[in-house]
Amino acid sequence: MLVDIFCHIDDFCKLFEKEIMKNVTNNEKKLGRKPRLSLSEVITIIIYYQFSGYKNFKYYYLWHVNIHMKNDFKLVSYNRFVELMKDTAMPLMFYFKIFATGNCTGVSIIDSMPLKACHIKREYSNKVFKGLAKKGKTSVGWFFGFKIHFIINQHGEIINLFITPGNVADNDIDVIKKTTADIFGKLVGDKGYIGLFEHLYENGIQLIHKIRSNMKNKLMPIFDKLLLKKRGTIESVINILKNTFNIEHTRHRGSINFIVNIFSALVAYNFKPQKPSFNF
Repeated sequence: MLVDIFCHIDDFCKLFEKEIMKNVTNNEKKLGRKPRLSLSEVITIIIYYQFSGYKNFKYYYLWHVNIHMKNDFKLVSYNRFVELMKDTAMPLMFYFKIFATGNCTGVSIIDSMPLKACHIKREYSNKVFKGLAKKGKTSVGWFFGFKIHFIINQHGEIINLFITPGNVADNDIDVIKKTTADIFGKLVGDKGYIGLFEHLYENGIQLIHKIRSNMKNKLMPIFDKLLLKKRGTIESVINILKNTFNIEHTRHRGSINFIVNIFSALVAYNFKPQKPSFNF
């Protein structure tokens, strides 16, 4: 797994750094010293953390990387590695968008996932995400942080996503426009997306959702009923991202590392060989 991740990331980083260097002047190239760890090596260590089973990155680096991976990389101190992590945010986002997203197959599922920045009782004392994170509410209660709105296809691959503050509703028109830009066919969602049928239908998307208790029941094709039963696939994806990988934790000390952690988990999910999926 480690070698496979490194090969894919190293090929991408060579192209990424080549494009970046085109816009760098000769004077800027001379500034600073070249780090012992290359960009691809740093990203590989960060992504592999998601597969390690550790829930704390510091313990992972000190007790796993320094012991079991010292022959694979020219390692630096933990504090120096944290500094190098800040340079991986942009490459990780580009890699996810280009190589780690799936294509729409005509059947998609939409949902949102809350990301807690801290405990709800400490929202006013949180300084890391001051002005960025907001208080929102889900079916299980209030939280303080962000939301990831995303869509998957029937193979469990993430097609598109959008990160917002926690107080943005699932049926927000701007969010829906951005997340469904490359979607066509049938889109399965929960009751939170009721009211978007006409807007999506105008863009060639048929929204399928359950009805509320105060709504009139309507006849539905048997195929659409079967698709509604498959909506739990996206809940399985959320469970993997939160429990198998570490996309959510409340120990962030900077907004950039917050982005790095999110996209490293998303890229790691792409490397996962078996994803929640369904067929007909």
